[in-house]
Amino acid sequence: MKQMIYVGVDVSKKQLDVAIRPLGQAFGVSNDRRGISQLVKRLKKLQPVCIAIDATGGLEKELAYALAAENLPVAVVNPRQVSNFAKSTGQRAKTDAIDAAVLAHFAEVMKPEVRPLPDAASRELSALVTRHRQLVEMMTAESNRRDLASKSVRKLINSLLRSLKDQLAVVDREIHKAIAASETWRHKAELLRSVPGVGKVTTATLLAGLPELGELDRRQIAALVGVAPFNRESGTWKGKRMIAGGRGWIRSVLYMSTVVAVRRNPILKEFYERLRARGKPAKQALTACMRKLLVILNAMLRRQTHWSVPTPLLSLSVAG
Repeated sequence: MKQMIYVGVDVSKKQLDVAIRPLGQAFGVSNDRRGISQLVKRLKKLQPVCIAIDATGGLEKELAYALAAENLPVAVVNPRQVSNFAKSTGQRAKTDAIDAAVLAHFAEVMKPEVRPLPDAASRELSALVTRHRQLVEMMTAESNRRDLASKSVRKLINSLLRSLKDQLAVVDREIHKAIAASETWRHKAELLRSVPGVGKVTTATLLAGLPELGELDRRQIAALVGVAPFNRESGTWKGKRMIAGGRGWIRSVLYMSTVVAVRRNPILKEFYERLRARGKPAKQALTACMRKLLVILNAMLRRQTHWSVPTPLLSLSVAG
């Protein structure tokens, strides 16, 4: 039988530390094009079952894309899960080489799901959506500072705000061009925008950051975004159910859409008011509406159906 090979790669700015199980091999290469090329060639010969890389805020992307381009099974894993796994095995020491060994062990035991990485067009759209969010955050921060600024400083802030506004307009145009260039994205955007409360920013964010929308069932998509509540019970004690994990940037944009939707979308408005009438706190009711909105959007893309009221889609979206 062919030996099952698992690889862990700890990524730092200048170095890639690699551990291979069960061969017990460990080595390092530079985190640049030359080092990545060397690593890819070496791993292609081994044909591993899984290559685990922890998410490091973007440093891992070039390596992950290079591995995926060669059809190697790469999984970008949550650092918190790996850290908890290390603690569960009694591993307290921490070096880059040890972290790589822990990642390889994690891949062998936990067998993280290997998901396809986004293509170049999806990465570009994602970068534009991220830049849009950054510009809005900077504009909000500068606007808040302007209220307490002196007259001379206020002029400087106003100048910066004008520049940021111009950049935001450019980013908006580039996002529109990117979506318009893809027939699939254009069609999905048309379906999503038909829902009251779902605007251009939410649509672009879902297209860029949630390609699984319309491909999974309602429970899977809710868990992926992090709007599926988890039980907290022990013996006779029952705590409040809470949401956790998932894709936080998607959840943030979905929350803002939900705030609009509970006023303008008749289905979500009725659902929100019914929850509040039953005594649910506003935040809890909004979270439930977030999940309902996500499930409806997922069902619409899966069935390729526009929003309409009334429609059998609404009852189907809750059931499936």
